[in-house]
Amino acid sequence: MRKKNVIIIGSAGRDFHNFNMYFKDNDEYNVVGFTGSQQVPGISGRKYPPELAGALYPKGIPIYAEEELPRLIKDLKVDYCVFSYSDVTYQHVMGIGAIVEAAGANYMMLGPNDTMLQSKKPVIAVGAVRTGAGKSQTSRSIVGLLMKQGLKVVAVRHPMPYGDLIAQRVQRFAELSDLEKYNCSVEEMEEYEPHVIRGNVIYAGVDYAAILKAAEKDPKGCDVILWDGGNNDFPFFKPDLMVTVADPHRPGHELCYYPGEINLRIADVVVINKIDTAAPENIQKVRESIAKVNPDATVIDAASPIMVDNPDVIKGKRVLVIEDGPTLTHGEMNYGSGVVAAQRYGARELVDPRPYTVGTITETFKHYPHIGPLLPAMGYGKKQLKELETTINKTDCDAVVVATPINLSRIIDIKKPNTRAYYELQEIGRPNLDDILSEFGKRHKLPVKMKTGSSRRV
Repeated sequence: MRKKNVIIIGSAGRDFHNFNMYFKDNDEYNVVGFTGSQQVPGISGRKYPPELAGALYPKGIPIYAEEELPRLIKDLKVDYCVFSYSDVTYQHVMGIGAIVEAAGANYMMLGPNDTMLQSKKPVIAVGAVRTGAGKSQTSRSIVGLLMKQGLKVVAVRHPMPYGDLIAQRVQRFAELSDLEKYNCSVEEMEEYEPHVIRGNVIYAGVDYAAILKAAEKDPKGCDVILWDGGNNDFPFFKPDLMVTVADPHRPGHELCYYPGEINLRIADVVVINKIDTAAPENIQKVRESIAKVNPDATVIDAASPIMVDNPDVIKGKRVLVIEDGPTLTHGEMNYGSGVVAAQRYGARELVDPRPYTVGTITETFKHYPHIGPLLPAMGYGKKQLKELETTINKTDCDAVVVATPINLSRIIDIKKPNTRAYYELQEIGRPNLDDILSEFGKRHKLPVKMKTGSSRRV
């Protein structure tokens, strides 16, 4: 029988993992290409290298632009197209499906049974229904609670391999210098740096079977693995505890975005975040969605109070607000914590950066016109990072509010007065994560360190 020709439709993350888990050594299929979406620039035109693709692909696998899909299906005699990226509407998913089927191919998705790896260590997974729901601060809160118990936590992040894929096969971040070692983008730094500065190790990369083995045997020790999800994708590791973050600023999205609804349905715990700034009717709509599809989940209420390092930089000033890039772009938010901070601390005006943008920053606003008078912290490579720096310094403003998870002024030269706005998870009432994690520790007989320095198993 002829092998079935396959194209994997992705965005440099889930697509590579799906290949590694299902297709890499599978003689029934011949993967003739990947396609890259416009979520991340510079993906297409490269190859998934033979060193990662395995013996069946000695020349590697080309990566094409998604716009070429109809032609590729015909020219490469494609039998199956496998949808493999996240945080998109159901309309988008089926729109791609219509393109695939109209060109004559079958449309395919891979689920948890074929893509989740089983760990030898207990796994806590944190996911979300949308990008920007507050997953990162929830992950940080969980890590902090586990570390207070004396447990050694190793975090593993959803992939963002936008550079040298061979060099990025297994990445370990334990020091800030590791961010430079792996030439991390701003998006990567935003996820890795908060873990590193708290003293725990985080892994990421391309080959998650190898990453899991390395994490389980980390030199600093490992009692628990925390899967720190990306976008609203479901975990690559089989979780023993699944925590999903919902966002009442986008009520209803939890039931109409892929694969966020999967995270909601498989959750053991759902954290309704941002209830301090959301309308009561929107919070109620999210509660109703949870009750509809996952009534057995434990629901935790939480807020994300905003803090600012230096409010005097904002008060009475014309400010440029820089928000987390993915939250504004494919997360589709038109504001974030920076806007809330600017308004709360008395900014006179939010300055529109669009007249001052250069290069790919200009292109970002064309591709995501909903963003409005804000600046997404785009930084996929040194060139784009320099264009971000130029845009900031060209903008006619009095001050800059930086609302990214990292200290952006550490990696670019912001010549104007600036201050950081940030937030951490604040649980409201009970049940809370401490209760959940205590029970988790008992169930898995984790070694909890006592105040005396001894340890016991609970």
